[in-house]
Amino acid sequence: MISYLITDPLYYSNDVKIFEENLKKALTLKKVDMACFRDKSSENFKELAKVFVKICKEFNIEKILINGNYKLAKKLKATGVHLTSEQFNKIQKAKDLDLYTVISCHNYKDIENAQKQHVNAITYSPIFFSPNKPEAKGMAKLRETIRVYEDLDIIALGGIIDEEHISQISKTRAYGFASIRYFV
Repeated sequence: MISYLITDPLYYSNDVKIFEENLKKALTLKKVDMACFRDKSSENFKELAKVFVKICKEFNIEKILINGNYKLAKKLKATGVHLTSEQFNKIQKAKDLDLYTVISCHNYKDIENAQKQHVNAITYSPIFFSPNKPEAKGMAKLRETIRVYEDLDIIALGGIIDEEHISQISKTRAYGFASIRYFV
């Protein structure tokens, strides 16, 4: 099961030096297979994304993604892009750039749309309670979704903050788990 770190300026900062220190600390403390630079508020997004890609390469992170911006992902030589649930129309553009493409899904309609467009993986969320997010889907719904879409790499996301959550997810056939707070 892969572990997927997602950044957030609330926990990593938008000050370049502090961001770099916090990211290095997170990558040192926990096993990380995939990492995504996600920042919806900082004005220095591109500068932070560049630092993110550089550090992830130093730590030999297998898949390095930029959230939402496939053109920047290609320009910075990231491995791929994590598209939001509002960006289904960008999947083909990302794939045309040979980017590993993940998209956020919240229901079966989203998943079927992603599957038809041959994404590499999806995140399915929220699994557990997560602040400012819709009601948690829970483990039964995650298991059912993995069973229904068994040929799709499904990454559990949302409210994953501790080893107990990861243990529960590991008992499913999820491709992996993604989190912001678990890694900080």
